[in-house]
Amino acid sequence: MSNRYITSHFPLISIVLFSLAFALFVQGFLIEQLMSFGLYEGMREFFSENGIKLTLLFLLLLLFFMVFSALKLIADTTLQLSLLFFSNDEEGKDLIKVRTGSWVFFISGMLSLFLVTEWRWLLLLFLVACLIYFVYFIYQVSDSMSFFGMFGMVFFHVIFWTGFLLLTLYAAVKLYNSFIASLP
Repeated sequence: MSNRYITSHFPLISIVLFSLAFALFVQGFLIEQLMSFGLYEGMREFFSENGIKLTLLFLLLLLFFMVFSALKLIADTTLQLSLLFFSNDEEGKDLIKVRTGSWVFFISGMLSLFLVTEWRWLLLLFLVACLIYFVYFIYQVSDSMSFFGMFGMVFFHVIFWTGFLLLTLYAAVKLYNSFIASLP
């Protein structure tokens, strides 16, 4: 069976798998924190232990699903913009070639479920999957680009994602500092 759409559901499954892995880690962390603050026993008076865990898992899964979905939307947009600016392919064949790279995130999403106890390994796995996909992307589109087009594309992605990360970190630090300053 050779159908181009057979892997079209891999991005969704990958997002769900990564979201589940991160949600399971954060759920365990939150429950530990609630226990250490003495709030967990009070919550158990109103909800069952499984009810608390399932509710936390559902909310965290939803939160991480939204974050990873937004990142995928941004990544797809920057990928297609870079193809528009730097590729000589006018028929969209490059875009079709790079879509098979969803296997990278699918396999790493399955591996992430084995790493739910350590957030550093989860984050490293996600970043390595992004790097492998980026190298795969560059390799697939290299046939339709000149050296300067390839350099421009790599530079475009590096500058965009570095700026995006720095802006996000800056906003988080500003929010944290305003929160700390507002404490009595």
